[in-house]
Amino acid sequence: MQPAEHHIALNAHLLTAQAGYRSAGINGYIANLLRALPDADPSLRYTVFAGPQATVASGPRVRVRRSAWNTTHPLARIVWEQLAQPLALARAQPDLAHQLAFVAPVLSRAPFVLTVYDLSFVRYPERLTAARRWYLRLLTRRSCHRARRVIAISRSTAADLTALFGVPAERIDIAVPGVGEAFRPLPRDEVEAFRAKQGLPARFFLFLGTLEPRKNLPLLLRAYAALPPSDRKAVHLVLAGGRGWMTDEIERTLAQHDLAATVHLPGYVPADDLPLWYNAAEALVYPSVYEGFGLPVVEAMACGTPVLVADSSSLPEAAGDVGRCVPPHDEAAWTDALAQTLNDNAWRSDAGERGREHAKQFTWARTAAQTVASYRRALGESVG
Repeated sequence: MQPAEHHIALNAHLLTAQAGYRSAGINGYIANLLRALPDADPSLRYTVFAGPQATVASGPRVRVRRSAWNTTHPLARIVWEQLAQPLALARAQPDLAHQLAFVAPVLSRAPFVLTVYDLSFVRYPERLTAARRWYLRLLTRRSCHRARRVIAISRSTAADLTALFGVPAERIDIAVPGVGEAFRPLPRDEVEAFRAKQGLPARFFLFLGTLEPRKNLPLLLRAYAALPPSDRKAVHLVLAGGRGWMTDEIERTLAQHDLAATVHLPGYVPADDLPLWYNAAEALVYPSVYEGFGLPVVEAMACGTPVLVADSSSLPEAAGDVGRCVPPHDEAAWTDALAQTLNDNAWRSDAGERGREHAKQFTWARTAAQTVASYRRALGESVG
């Protein structure tokens, strides 16, 4: 029996074409999902609401409707979501709306599914600005209970939705992020040319992500500083990523431990360069105290790079039984793990090979299929 044809509207106003921390993370999830959805189910057609700043491709079953005003600024986006979106949905008349980031419009009666990436604003409220915390806490819980289905990006986030917001587990679906084909082992000469161009040392640990409090980078810096000077000289530490908010403690820790010679902060990394960074690194280190999923972990593994991650939230899901997991607040344990990782050639080789196999299960086609299954459930259809 062929699935019924339906019209789905998606709010993609969080998308941005600008480089920086706002174009990573959730933005990447939305962009890749939009590219994969048309191939997941040929019976569905889509209307994508986006701002003029976003790069979204139209297609035979994808219509893009852009607002006249730029919604890059959070306040402008909130105003569009809450005041303009209900009118846009009323005009489009979809069978179902997909609110792609935490919140649905209060005044809209359109049935919807809702994607929630994490509940960091509840678990770690002090790690967000007051304005972001207020908006998310006020409306995400309400939106979850109004939604026909809630999509989480990991089992960890799904568990949080039930424990913290009381969302019944049977109304939650999981659509895990994917890894693009660009993430793979690259030719050695290409990697070495990139290393020389970037002025990178022969060996370095890599952190890649937004520089913000919940990434736990001051602890990583203190753990790295506790290594013998010879180890730090042999293996540098690179903290790559755009600056988010409340980064003063990172600067203070760098200065306090005199780490300028072996710790590098190259800033935002263009998406096209990510595979090269992973390939050039000795290992990815990811000490974050809380993640919705931790996609850089799987991207690094797809490149054959070993991973060292915090044993918290969703990160063990991403790393599987291949990555080395460490308690996020145990500074001495991180120092020991860094020392073991840089000195254990056999483990790095084995973890690199096993990581590549583990990462093969994470594809954006799978993410899109899981999302479409949620749509079907929200529309009252059975899903095999």
